[in-house]
Amino acid sequence: MTRTHAASGSPYEQSIGFSRAVRVGDVVAVSGTAPVRRDGTVDADPSAQARRCWEIALAALEELGGRREDVVRTRQYVVDAAHADAVGAVHGEVFGDVRPASTMVVVAGLLDPRWVCEVELDAVVDARTTP
Repeated sequence: MTRTHAASGSPYEQSIGFSRAVRVGDVVAVSGTAPVRRDGTVDADPSAQARRCWEIALAALEELGGRREDVVRTRQYVVDAAHADAVGAVHGEVFGDVRPASTMVVVAGLLDPRWVCEVELDAVVDARTTP
């Protein structure tokens, strides 16, 4: 079965050994996605961070032939339960009509202290669609 990767552009992809997303057959898995803008900055607002995370994750999914409607599972990590409503509301904006299985977990911290959330997704795409 063919394995296709989408790159994040991170300098750590090679040294750590990861991809932004991987497609094998009709399954796409998108790695933990942080709210970093192209210029390296991070908006402090939890809603803005969640939107940026989903924007990046969905772009990787699309690069591998998927669509938002193909998402079957999401994971959201927040560093403070106080951010759950804001981050969850953005999930509702993005996936309200898709309604994937979803988990939100409060974690002790993320890799960069500016991040208040990070997300992942899994999708099942039409096997006839190629990246």
